[in-house]
Amino acid sequence: MRLPDLSAARLLVVGDVMLDRYWFGDVSRISPEAPVPVVKVEKSEERPGGAANVARNAAALGAQVSLLSVVGDDEAGVIIGRLMEGENVRTSLHRDAAISTTVKLRVIGRQQQLLRIDFETSPSHEVLRAKLAEFEKLLPACDVVILSDYGKGGLAHIAEMIRLARAAGKQVLVDPKGDDYSKYAGASAITPNRSELREVVGRWKDEADLAARADKLRRDLALDALLVTRSEEGMTLFRESRVFHEPARALEVYDVSGAGDTVIATLAAMVAVGAAWEDAVHVANLAGGIVVGKLGTAVVTREELDAALK
Repeated sequence: MRLPDLSAARLLVVGDVMLDRYWFGDVSRISPEAPVPVVKVEKSEERPGGAANVARNAAALGAQVSLLSVVGDDEAGVIIGRLMEGENVRTSLHRDAAISTTVKLRVIGRQQQLLRIDFETSPSHEVLRAKLAEFEKLLPACDVVILSDYGKGGLAHIAEMIRLARAAGKQVLVDPKGDDYSKYAGASAITPNRSELREVVGRWKDEADLAARADKLRRDLALDALLVTRSEEGMTLFRESRVFHEPARALEVYDVSGAGDTVIATLAAMVAVGAAWEDAVHVANLAGGIVVGKLGTAVVTREELDAALK
């Protein structure tokens, strides 16, 4: 198949944004203070993470993207805003002076992640209400809504967002978190990974058992589709009376962080231009296979996807 023109896709991404910080260095000795490696930092990088990574992945494919989120009134929040300006994403970042922007600091030595340090606080109720009001205003200008839940508190009103978006005739794709999926009821689709789904439906003994559990969850939540990303086992799409499986396509797995962001961004862009679910999953699977070959939160370009499809 050929990759369709995705420039007509209008996506609204809402969720938890974060700043992914990377410190790269050399490791040549063990600390005399404790049995840990000493990293001599030689280079640092900052990239948009969480919902911001979803937005920039969709924009890299040519989609029209708006990002709605909450950041702290701090340096990290300013950096996220600046980084997104260069990604061709329209941003609406509500500043909350009471919180710190979520930052994930990764220390990399010899191309291996040695340590991750997280800084985070949940947004205040007032800022989240203001964000919900703006969500209503932004809805008419989009085709598909992506709700990127990283469990950081930015989607406290997710059930209301799903209700408003569906009432406006919009497709809603959710990247879920936690063990309570009832708040996602009524969405078009959710995209849990294998371990996230297991947390909700329990362990399955074989493919038939997985299909039964997945279909029960899909029906309980009144979803059109449930897409399970399964690492080296590929992806499986569960719809009413239909199961579609895509085998894994990764040439080399280097870093899986942010792969789910790439998958849901690609899936949403395809759905927004009217692609069939199976075609959307096929392309999203290819995109996921490409991005795990890159270090850290990264994007897949249209050119890379075109080449993979050929």
